[in-house]
Parts: sequence; structure tokens; C-alpha cells
Amino acid sequence: NLIHEPLVVFVCATTGQGDPPDNMKMFWRFLFRKNLPAGSLCQLDYAVLGLGDSSYPKFNFVAKKLHKRLLQLGGNPLLPVALGDDQHDLGPDAVVDPWLVALWDKILALYPLPPGLEIISPNVCLPPKYTLHYLPEDSPHPDSDLLQPPAPQAAPCELHPFSAPVVSNQRVTAQSHFQDVRLIEFDIVGSGITFSAGDVVMIQPQNCPEDVQQFCQLLCLEPHRRFVLEPTEPGTSLPPLLPQPCTIQYLVTHYLDISCVPRRSFFELLSYFSTNELEREKLQEFSSAQGQEELYSYCNRPRRTTLEALWDFPHTTGAIPADYLLDLIPRIRPRAFSIASSMLAHPERLQILVAVVRYKTRLSKPRRGLCSTWLASLNPEQGDVRVPLWVKKGGMKFPADPATPVIMIGPGTGVAPFRAAIQERVALGHRGNCLFFGCRYKSKDFYCQTEWEELVKKGLLTLFTAFSRDQEEKVYVQHRIRENRKLVWELLSSGNAHIYLAG
Repeated sequence: NLIHEPLVVFVCATTGQGDPPDNMKMFWRFLFRKNLPAGSLCQLDYAVLGLGDSSYPKFNFVAKKLHKRLLQLGGNPLLPVALGDDQHDLGPDAVVDPWLVALWDKILALYPLPPGLEIISPNVCLPPKYTLHYLPEDSPHPDSDLLQPPAPQAAPCELHPFSAPVVSNQRVTAQSHFQDVRLIEFDIVGSGITFSAGDVVMIQPQNCPEDVQQFCQLLCLEPHRRFVLEPTEPGTSLPPLLPQPCTIQYLVTHYLDISCVPRRSFFELLSYFSTNELEREKLQEFSSAQGQEELYSYCNRPRRTTLEALWDFPHTTGAIPADYLLDLIPRIRPRAFSIASSMLAHPERLQILVAVVRYKTRLSKPRRGLCSTWLASLNPEQGDVRVPLWVKKGGMKFPADPATPVIMIGPGTGVAPFRAAIQERVALGHRGNCLFFGCRYKSKDFYCQTEWEELVKKGLLTLFTAFSRDQEEKVYVQHRIRENRKLVWELLSSGNAHIYLAG
């Protein structure tokens, strides 16, 4: 339908090595078809906003390329392409703020408002996306368990994850080591999941019970109250991952990302509900362009969570209408992990290697990764423990030709996809497996040591290790590569080896 659109604003990120995001791939293929006539978009006014990160070589590549292609097809740019940058102290907002002002000016000049319509003042709070209707306390409960979606017909996906039982959760670093790393195994019998080396498992995490309880107390919510959601605008679809009816407890545990660092829009929306003048002034400052330095040092630098921010604005928090919860707090995003096992070595099983994220900032409480902390806490010996997951194709493809050698460089948990690849290649009888592994200490964080040593003994793996802290001067994988440059060059020049790097 692009040919018939008068005005389109494109907002796009860049992923991987200058690739379009998943939800743009179809459009990208369409737009770059050779047979599109040069003037086919001559009646299109457009603007492109790129969201990127200048620490990557292909900074905002997709936005730049899209802008250029639309020009080629005859489109009329309203503004130069805007390139938001995550590396800027103020993040993409540094570019987005002035760009939006210019964009609205341009649009209103070209497309004036029809008579009788006014621009809504920024002081007006827009209606929520959904209305939350509480069910009477005594309404009958359906028997279905909220957590168990109907068995999916096709392979599991984000909308229909597979609830996989945890088989084992084993710490693979020494107790004395500063970092807790887990090898976790899931049972995927009957899930319809298949994968190969290099694929990725997506895991949908949940908030911890203490945080859920605190959140409900702060907002005076009753965890066991049941509700249904109704869209404010007809035609708005309901959030796909929430059962209807739903409990507050389920919403806060599985859906609302109360441990993420809040964004500027969070403080802006919050300011409308504030009944306290001091709090409202602070919230308005945080949501203004001038207050961004201040917001950065309050939120982003110390990695303050949404829940912690709510603590700091108690009057406002107590006044948040439940209807606005889904506008205020984003949903918990799934996390991606490299699969660390092969179906050929472990049929009906899927394993991941997880470093538990925990670090200090100036806040007294250590910061913890939501997903890794939750996964590490699961104990399969305490009954039936399940994790919602599904599998996605990864970016790494290993050579099908058994004669092609593979050089893998995987320090730390970066070794995970190579464990899958080595298991798969050994099972298929592929030789020429060469691994460079690095960690701090041979005795503390040499993951899968016995497994590697067995394969070396059988002549199925060439292994080079770099233990950076086991001697005076630090030794890293790059030093081992340089020391073994003759072998590496030999594999590359005459063996046509493929090189893979992860971690």
C-alpha cells in the first residue's frame, strides 16, 4: 500500500551487522526489488528516524539505506534522516527532541488541521490504552490455571511459548569465584522444538515474589483481585500474553517490567497523577529536555529500577490509576541465550550457559539481572519447575562440508554456541575442530573442562586455553592465537577454515 500513502514516518533500528530488525525483513525485501519503477513513490512525503549506537561500525545503517532508497523511488523527504545514538549522554533523545519539533512544523504546514480541530495541549493527560474492570470478589473462578496456555499446535513461538521443565541447574564456577555461572538443562520432550548449533533460545523471565509484593503494597493493589481489560479505542487488540480474566498478581509477576530502568516517558506520565507539588515539579523536570542530565544521573547511571523510582515518589505512586499500569510500565521482554548443547548429543534436551548478572553501582543494593537471577534461583529438586521458552534461528551457521575445519574463539560464556557446535560436529564425524577458550583461572571458571579434555584425548578437538589471572602477566585468547599463528594460517590458507567469534 506504500504507493497510495501520502505521508509516512519511518522509525527503524539497525541490528547485527547492519541488518534490518526481524519485523522489517519482509518490507526490506519488497523495497529493494529490482523491478520497482524509479518514480513509484513520487507522491510520498516521508521522514526517517534511525535508532542506533555509534560504537558499531554500521551505525544506523538501515535508516541511512532506507532514506536513500526512498529518494531513489521518488519520495520527498520532509527532513534529513535523523540518526539517534545510544552512546550520547542523553541517548537518542538528543537527536529526537529537535527533530520532532521540526517534523511537526513541516507536517502542519503541508497538512493543516481541518477546521474545528485543535492540537491537544501537552498539559492534558491522554486516556489510557485499556480500562481495567475489576470482577466482583464473588464472581466464579474458571478452573484453568493462568500459567498453562493451551498446547501449541505448531512449534512454540513468542505468543505460544513451551513451558519447559528444568531438569538440572548446576553451578559451573568454584564457590570462591566472584561470578556465578550456571549450566541449565531443560526437558523439551513433546514440544516440537528442533534446533542446530548456532541457534538461540528465547526465555520469558518473571519478577521475583518480593518485588511483586512491594509493588502491590506501594500502589495499594490487591494481588488476588481479578480483572478484565477493555480497549479504550475500538479495534485496539488486547495484550496477547495476558489471560482474560487475569489477576493483579499474574500481571505484575509475568507482564510488567518493574525492574527495568524507567524511561523519560514514565516520568512524564507519572507527573499527571501527582497530587504532591514537590514530586510533580521533580517529575516534570525529569521529563523535560532541560532535565535530561539530571534524569541520567538519577536513573541510567546508577541503573535505578522502576520499582525503586516509585519508592522515591510515594504520594504520586499511591495515586496511580490501575487503568494506566500498562501505559506506564513496559512489558517484560524475552531474553536470548545461545543454545549450549546439540540434539545429536542430548536428544529431547536443551542446555544453556548463564552468567548471573550482579554488579554494584552507587546504590546500596547490588543490581541484578532479571532473567539470570530468576533462572539461577530455580531448583528442580523442589518439584515441577518450568520456564516459558521458544527457539529462534541464530546468526551462526557452521559448514556442512565435513572437510572444512572450524576455528572457534569463545572466551567465558561465549563458548556456549561452540559447545553445541562441537557436540554436533563430533556426532557427525567432522574433524578439524579448533577451540580457543579463555577465562580467569583454570581452577575456578574453566567451564566444561572434563568434556573438552575427553575430546582432546580422543583426537576430536584441538584446544588452546588462556587463563588470564593464573600468572603474573595477563594472558588472553589473542595471545594464544598469535602464539599458534602457523597453525591458524595453515587452517585458513590450505584448509579454507571458517572462523567464529563469540563472547
